[in-house]
Amino acid sequence: QVQLVESGGGLVQPGGSLRLSCAASGSTSSINDMGWYRQTPGKERELVATVNIGLMRNYADSVKGRFTISRDNAKNTVYLQMNNLKPEDTAVYYCRMTSGVFRLQTYWGQGTQVTVSS
Repeated sequence: QVQLVESGGGLVQPGGSLRLSCAASGSTSSINDMGWYRQTPGKERELVATVNIGLMRNYADSVKGRFTISRDNAKNTVYLQMNNLKPEDTAVYYCRMTSGVFRLQTYWGQGTQVTVSS
């Protein structure tokens, strides 16, 4: 099994920046996809950004040009650099990773709060 621990959330003013981190532990040898999702009260959880083992990245239209996802396989860690933050970015951000070769399993972090407000 895989355990995910997130860090880096907090309160920031509009236009500011934050960097989220998510480190995996446990059975990490077969981790493939890594990504970030976010959720606000009354809304469904939505994809923010993903990066696969070939380093192909995908972003939600709302964050393109502002957010950057990256990964460090040696440290089993995924990052989300968030720049030019807007109030609508306020949400709980969840780390997600998949693991396995034939039978993929999905793992989620506990979530970290990001609040953008003046």
